[in-house]
Amino acid sequence: MQRELLGLESTSLAERAYQHLRDAVVDGSLKPGERVTERGLAERLAVSSTPIREAIKRLEADGLLERLGPRTICVAAPTPASQAQLAEVEVALRGLVARLAALHATDDDIAHLARLLESAEDQSRLYTARVDEGLPIDGYAEDLYARIQEFNSGILASTHNPVLVRLFEQTRALSSAERRERSLTRLRADRTFARARWNSHRCTLNAIRDRDPVTAERTALERAESAMRDLTAASVHLASDA
Repeated sequence: MQRELLGLESTSLAERAYQHLRDAVVDGSLKPGERVTERGLAERLAVSSTPIREAIKRLEADGLLERLGPRTICVAAPTPASQAQLAEVEVALRGLVARLAALHATDDDIAHLARLLESAEDQSRLYTARVDEGLPIDGYAEDLYARIQEFNSGILASTHNPVLVRLFEQTRALSSAERRERSLTRLRADRTFARARWNSHRCTLNAIRDRDPVTAERTALERAESAMRDLTAASVHLASDA
C-alpha cells in the first residue's frame, strides 16, 4: 500500500511539474533556445529529479523541449515554416472549437462566456480611455490580453471534448510565447486592435447561444484568419524596421 501511495505521489508531482513547465514555456518564462537541466528544473520546482524527468519526456513528446545531447536540453524554437503551419492548424481548430461549443455548451457555460466577454470589453474600454488620456498603461495591455485568452479558453472548455482540448492546447503552446509578444506589441501600438474584434466575438457567442454551429464556425474562422493576417503583417513590419 505504501509503495502504491508513493507511486501516486510521484505521478501527481510529475503532472504538476509538467503543467508548471508547460506554462513557463507558453508564457515565455522559459524562452525558445534556452537551455535547461534536470537539476535546475528540480531546484526551480523544489522536487526530486524523478518527476522532472517524466515531465521532460512529455514536453519532448509535445515538441516544447528538444534534446541536443545526452545532457543538453533546450526549449524548442519553432522555425518560420513550422510557425506558418501551426497557424494554419490553429485557425482550422478555432473554427471546430466554435462549432462544437455551439453543439455542446451548457446554459451555465454560455452565461460564463457572456461574463468573460463583458469583462474583456470592460478592460478594453479602460485601456482605450487611459491611452486617450495619456495615462500610464504599464500592465494594462497584458491584462487585456489575459482577458481575451480567458474568453477563448472558456469557449474551448465549453466544447466538453477532452481530445480537442488537448490538440488545441498543444498546437497553441508551440507558438504561444511569440504570439503573445506580437499581440502585446500590436495592442500597445494600435488601441483599436482588440476593439475591432469585439463584434466578431459577440457574433460567435450569439451563435453558440442560438445553437447555430455553422455561424459559430464561420465567424470564428473569419476572426482567426484576420487575426493571423494582422499579426503576420505586424511581424513583417517590425522586422523591416529593425
